[in-house]
Amino acid sequence: MNISVRKKADVAIVDFEGRLAVGVGDTVLPQLIGKILDEGYKKILLNLSGMDYIDSNGLGELVQSLKTSKLQGASLRLLKPQDRVTKTLRLTNLLPMFSVYDSEAEALTAFAEA
Repeated sequence: MNISVRKKADVAIVDFEGRLAVGVGDTVLPQLIGKILDEGYKKILLNLSGMDYIDSNGLGELVQSLKTSKLQGASLRLLKPQDRVTKTLRLTNLLPMFSVYDSEAEALTAFAEA
């Protein structure tokens, strides 16, 4: 799995490529979110367009990251999850916990209005 972070104005965008699964990331995502929050960013967009698979461990990381963000007064949202990832989030009833956007422009606009 490759993860990169880029910033647009006051939004930290985390780009994923590959799988978020047991043994692949383990605690990578929560640590990365903690680092972004420590840098003072309160708007975090997880770009899942390049993530082709997520398992229960990866789902746990997403939920932990969401909780950490909320506790620190930040907003964590999802961008373009692939069908397989969306289906997994829907089957586990986690999808309603997240704001999900189809385009980066749409997400950035929503952050600006919040």
